[in-house]
Amino acid sequence: MTNQSHLGFAPEQIDTGRPHPARMYDYYLGGSDNYEVDREAAERLIEIAPDVRASARANRDFLGRAVRTVVREHGIRQIIDIGTGIPTSPNTHELARSVAPDVRVAYVDNDPIVSAHADAKLTGAGNAEFVLADVREPEAVLEHPAVRELIDFDRPVALLLVAVLHFITDEEDPAGIVATLGGALPAGSCLVLTHGTPDFHDRRLVEEGTAVYKKATAQVTMRSHARILPFFDGYDLLDPGLVQLPLWRPDGPPPGPEELRRVALYGGVGVKR
Repeated sequence: MTNQSHLGFAPEQIDTGRPHPARMYDYYLGGSDNYEVDREAAERLIEIAPDVRASARANRDFLGRAVRTVVREHGIRQIIDIGTGIPTSPNTHELARSVAPDVRVAYVDNDPIVSAHADAKLTGAGNAEFVLADVREPEAVLEHPAVRELIDFDRPVALLLVAVLHFITDEEDPAGIVATLGGALPAGSCLVLTHGTPDFHDRRLVEEGTAVYKKATAQVTMRSHARILPFFDGYDLLDPGLVQLPLWRPDGPPPGPEELRRVALYGGVGVKR
């Protein structure tokens, strides 16, 4: 684990007593920026649902395909990536700039550990900023000086909510959050979204898996396809629509049933009308 004394914030700002979803996700992907409490929770979930690692990898792969698509095919040159997570290369700015080197990226996350790595891994290449903020306060995200300085809200923006909304409870109004964020964006902007679902696994396993997060800093609310689709209200979904992640414009041959069975997330990309 990185030495916290050199990270520019007080160690007490980091909650090491409870698992954090971003650090658990880092562990699923084979990263080392996590604590024992994160690893223990992640291993409990892996024991219950071994497919969680396959889902995490599918999520990363979808991110790459979706970012390259909106930059290449829809002319996006600025991105707000909310729920950035622990930096894992290729990061959003690297993916976008592989297509167009002038893309600007505002990263947003509520974990100080992400902030600790932002300067070196996310913002060091320029035309990128990191904001320590919470998606549950969308107005604060939109009005943050760093976001306002980097993002021109008169031009199309790609809003990334990748594996974020399933950490928002129904009481926290995920639809309202998406509407507030999207309401600040002009027509032609893109919404890139993935979300965990119970649609492909046994109900008992889903319940046991989500229970692991009850002691974490954010709980999990898995949603069906019918409950995720309305997040795209006001957007035209790009083909093939809201689908299991490996089915969204795969780079190679279409995935088979065995691969699909392991992925418990939907994803889609919409263009704002």
